[in-house]
Amino acid sequence: MIELKHLYKSFPDKSVLEDINTVFENGKTNLIIGQSGSGKTVLMKCLVGLLEPSQGEVLYDGRDFVHMSKRERTKLRREMGMIFQSAALFDSMSVLENVMFPLDMFSLDSYKERRRRAQFCLDRVNLLEAQDKYPGEISGGMQKRVAIARAISMNPQYLFCDEPNSGLDPKTSLVIDELIHGITKEFNTTTVINTHDMNSVMGIGEHILFICNGRNEWQGSKDDIMGSQNEQLNNFIFASDLFRKVKKAEMEEQRDARR
Repeated sequence: MIELKHLYKSFPDKSVLEDINTVFENGKTNLIIGQSGSGKTVLMKCLVGLLEPSQGEVLYDGRDFVHMSKRERTKLRREMGMIFQSAALFDSMSVLENVMFPLDMFSLDSYKERRRRAQFCLDRVNLLEAQDKYPGEISGGMQKRVAIARAISMNPQYLFCDEPNSGLDPKTSLVIDELIHGITKEFNTTTVINTHDMNSVMGIGEHILFICNGRNEWQGSKDDIMGSQNEQLNNFIFASDLFRKVKKAEMEEQRDARR
């Protein structure tokens, strides 16, 4: 579980995050959504220590990440996995070597054990047959799956995903969503996802944090969104014709049910 308490982040020229309070629970896909410039990327960076909050607490199962020593942070980061927007694979390494990279850096296991673990992770994302290929030889969707395999290689308690569906077609995006959701359940991971993809929101959004102008404007599940009366959230979610039609249909159903 990750808990944020009264989190603020300011830069010299502006305030980006103001009084963020939320809980990202174990075994759930926790999504952060909001318009570009809303502060969600800054929030993600504060979560993993790439930026220092100006004020507030970031608690990892009760451990205060903000006030940890450098050594304590390094130890905690070994419990984290990260999936970057661009996959961020090493072009000069094979698929298997990419997945083994964090194991080679941090694991004390033998080479044979590290290789076996990497192959297990590749098999989990259905890419074991591609282990000897290089990133340039596989598709963008396959690269994202390799990135997922690498992110879970150290068996992390906390998994962070920055726009995991960016640049992917809808079908491949669905595969990635289902994969992340399945891994979250299987390993009881605390998964936090930054996303613009409304299909992801409605597909795997078990806990959704909507940020608007640096504040947590709304929180709830995908099932709560359709009944939300929050104007800012509705303007964001139902910007597309599809979601406006869905919202309208649901409101009509509710009206008919009351008759």
